[in-house]
Amino acid sequence: MTVLAEPPTKQPATDKRQLPGRRRRRSGAGRTMKGGKLAYAILIAAVLVSAFPFYWTIVAASRSNADLAKVPPTLLPGPNLIRNFEAVMEEADIGKALVNSFIVSGSITVGTVLCCTLAGFAFAKLRFRGRGALLAITVGTMMIPPQLGVIPLFMLIAELQWVNQLQAVILPGLVSAFGVFFMRQYLVQSLPDELIEAARVDGASTARIFWSIVVPIARPGMAVLGMLTFMAAWNDFFWPIVALSSQEPTVQVALRQLGGGYVHDQSVIMAGTLLGTLPVLLVFGLLGRQIVGGIMQGAVKG
Repeated sequence: MTVLAEPPTKQPATDKRQLPGRRRRRSGAGRTMKGGKLAYAILIAAVLVSAFPFYWTIVAASRSNADLAKVPPTLLPGPNLIRNFEAVMEEADIGKALVNSFIVSGSITVGTVLCCTLAGFAFAKLRFRGRGALLAITVGTMMIPPQLGVIPLFMLIAELQWVNQLQAVILPGLVSAFGVFFMRQYLVQSLPDELIEAARVDGASTARIFWSIVVPIARPGMAVLGMLTFMAAWNDFFWPIVALSSQEPTVQVALRQLGGGYVHDQSVIMAGTLLGTLPVLLVFGLLGRQIVGGIMQGAVKG
């Protein structure tokens, strides 16, 4: 009994000219990019340079004024941090200043994000007469130095009897030209016109389109604008010191009262600066990951 061998199956013909290119594409798509030693060294140096001012603030806040005057200065934290914090509480009403700063910064952030998103949506997707001229005027106000408007603004709040009241600082910052332009550019790129047209066909009003379509899509941009606005409002010193007094201070106004005397106590000043910086770092630590995640989510959807 003889067993017949099966004829060899023919392999499908392949174009050898495509193999190298296909291999290159696969290797390029699956390849993980790794930084070299030089890239890691540059990144580490950038992190150290960026973090050193905050580290020096901690060192100076935990030392005495005599330790800071030594040459070369010490680079290690000392034992006087709690004592300097107590001195800050005695020289300035830092607790009330922190509460006032949270109220001012939070109100300005909420108002700016809401108003700028509304205005950005109008400039980006709505058609109305004079839209280009109004946008040009809005962007043009960014070129005017804010110091030029201090005198008329102070005259206005004095006429309204708002001097030394928090609304004198909150209301002028509820809208910013940068925020309007930022949200307008974001919505032009991220909000398709087809979604608005489909909502119009379904009978949705402009307000319903804004809350149901625009806000979910604009959430990453709103988060970035909110973080930038909160940090700018928290660190603002020029207008609060004009409109407020030592009885209703923000953090930056309260810090001006520290370290008084013939020789300024730099350690107490740095302790107050550290107290004023920690809330901003806390807010950034809580919202930073959500902001980055929102930006990446919006990029993937786009």
